[in-house]
Amino acid sequence: MPAYVIVYQETEIRDPDSLAEYKARTRAARGEHALTPRVVYGAIEPLEGQPPEAVIMVEFPTVEEARAWYNSPEYQDALPYRLGAADYRAIIVEGI
Repeated sequence: MPAYVIVYQETEIRDPDSLAEYKARTRAARGEHALTPRVVYGAIEPLEGQPPEAVIMVEFPTVEEARAWYNSPEYQDALPYRLGAADYRAIIVEGI
């Protein structure tokens, strides 16, 4: 069953250099993980509530694979740079 990591950027970017470093490091974090980017900073059309600044959605074959990628040493090395760039929320959701 597929799973999705969805990241909501809650605030405007406050440190573009940190975000650039995060993006560079996440390329290395992909490694052998089977992931497919589905949404990366696409246009947002709010329907209900306050929209986030940006949305990123990455598909994985399973929840376990999504969790393994998120918890991998390579991604954990990149994560502080994203968290320093802006405020975010991140979730893993099981697909159908």
